[in-house]
Amino acid sequence: MVEKLRLMAVHAHPDDESSKGAATMARYVAEGHEVMVVTCTGGEAGSVLNPAMDRPEVLENMAEVRRDEMARAAEILGIQHRWLGFVDSGLPEGDPLPPLPEGCFAVVPLEESVPPLVEVIREFRPHVIVTYDENGGYPHPDHIRTHEVSIEAFDAAGDPDRFPEAGEPWQPLKLYYSHGFSRAKLTAFHEALEARGIESPYTEWLANWDPDRPDVIDRVTTRVECADYFPQRDDALKAHATQIDPNSRWFIVPLDVQREVWPTEEYELARSLVDSTLPEDDLFAGVHEKVDA
Repeated sequence: MVEKLRLMAVHAHPDDESSKGAATMARYVAEGHEVMVVTCTGGEAGSVLNPAMDRPEVLENMAEVRRDEMARAAEILGIQHRWLGFVDSGLPEGDPLPPLPEGCFAVVPLEESVPPLVEVIREFRPHVIVTYDENGGYPHPDHIRTHEVSIEAFDAAGDPDRFPEAGEPWQPLKLYYSHGFSRAKLTAFHEALEARGIESPYTEWLANWDPDRPDVIDRVTTRVECADYFPQRDDALKAHATQIDPNSRWFIVPLDVQREVWPTEEYELARSLVDSTLPEDDLFAGVHEKVDA
């Protein structure tokens, strides 16, 4: 009998969970494990990126709409979900960049933003946590803050001297960074589309890619086979209708091509308290043995 294990993914905004590692989560749920997504902010500052949703009643109720979208996505993926309750910082634009709004997630001191995540970790007791790297996956202030909060909470959750009011200590065993958009992956899809006579949406993107910029694929330690769950991932993405246009390049590459060319989702093992051999094909590698011992 396979031991039921627990995975927690910590994300900045609703829809991040569906664009980063959703098929992995769906696979683990299908295998009988427990999965929880923690969303740090409500996504209130997000723009409407789907023209079909650019309507006054949506714009006037963005926070409520995004909560409903998140609930639908969680149901599709079969995951548990928690809100941390912080305010979306928005993505600053301009030169120079304007200051971030007062009280938003990215400027809340860590001593205020870490305890709520520690409390959820101690409640759910995940064996593995997934979050963003030090660059946030991309440099959105909320993504970078999510990384910082996740690292602090991973270390604090098992320490009985830190945040004793947040519940009984629980030490997660592994921490991963998710890596979705690598040059290698985009190139593989670009070449596969061109070989099939399908216009690639990645031509300009790849042409403008700085050749001196490191590719995150070089940091990947763990590739999780999850192609069978790509349809579930796409359904969860489409549930975030304000953010995802079903006619966008998210869905240009046919699923059969994705399954053939790139059937995995990628991660970087950042912290581990168990033994596992790299490269891995399972976020729970080494955890089964530790739990069963």
